[in-house]
Amino acid sequence: MHDLDLNLIPFLVALDEKRSVSRAARALGVSQPRVSTALGRLREYFNDPLFVRTSRGMEPTPRALALVPSAREALDRIQKGMVETQRFDPATTPDTFSIALSDVGEIVFLPQLLRAFGELAPNASLRSVSLPPVQVERGLESGEVDLAVGYFPDLAGTNFFQQRLFTHRFLVLMRSEHPLASGKLTIEQFASCGHAVVRAEGRSQEVLENYLDRNRIRRRAVLETSHFMSLPFILAKTDLIATVPHAIGYAYVAEHASITFVEPPFTLPRYDLKQHWHRKFHNDPRTTWLRLLVTSLFNDEKDEWPKEPADRAKKSPRPA
Repeated sequence: MHDLDLNLIPFLVALDEKRSVSRAARALGVSQPRVSTALGRLREYFNDPLFVRTSRGMEPTPRALALVPSAREALDRIQKGMVETQRFDPATTPDTFSIALSDVGEIVFLPQLLRAFGELAPNASLRSVSLPPVQVERGLESGEVDLAVGYFPDLAGTNFFQQRLFTHRFLVLMRSEHPLASGKLTIEQFASCGHAVVRAEGRSQEVLENYLDRNRIRRRAVLETSHFMSLPFILAKTDLIATVPHAIGYAYVAEHASITFVEPPFTLPRYDLKQHWHRKFHNDPRTTWLRLLVTSLFNDEKDEWPKEPADRAKKSPRPA
């Protein structure tokens, strides 16, 4: 069988169905000479005429009658397999979708994603992973991670696609009764306060740190932690302040009456949140569905976090 050109199988099936070289050519969308050439190669391989002209047209020989059922079954399996690999139904899939997120990303993205999965993919599940940049890259390449969503400046090579979702900025968190909570924060006050500094896996804090270093702005880091989650409890019981992505700030103020925020005393840089995926999976229906879902939920128009101080009146951080 290793000498048989499997490209000839569709010609064998078409000739049996149409019983005519010209009609088989039309069905296959090729020229008549090509069908004749294919028939000649099949005859040579099987050492049998396979189809002979009769008063009723081309009729299969016993050898052809024995071959055609297996050929048709093989062709059907190939065609069905190719179609099924391109079909994805979120309503029935039991897949687990893995997304690389920082803890900030979990606060921003997971609640809405979980609600959408409950409606559109009720049998599927989500897995959030926090990984160092090198492992995120490897995970996307291997398929262990479907998407990286957030601030991932290292994923900029030619093997990765990226799509901007929206832009975020920074706020300064403190307890509601903090002496500096009622006025406009100055650079001198910012520098003299004790700070809770987060050194997390997420890269967004690097934007802040690089800005402070370039502008020689010094903080008094009283506490360094690798987690954002403990901040509201620490700030509520101390006079420490913390500069955080504004999604964190608004989320904490909405849930903790003892926490408030003020604007930084300088214009901090903003950063884009994006989704990233490996080029291997660019046309994969499963990953494509997930990407389209993310872009439908998270974009400039649907960004739930106020972008400017003036937006506070429009989008109150506290629940009604």
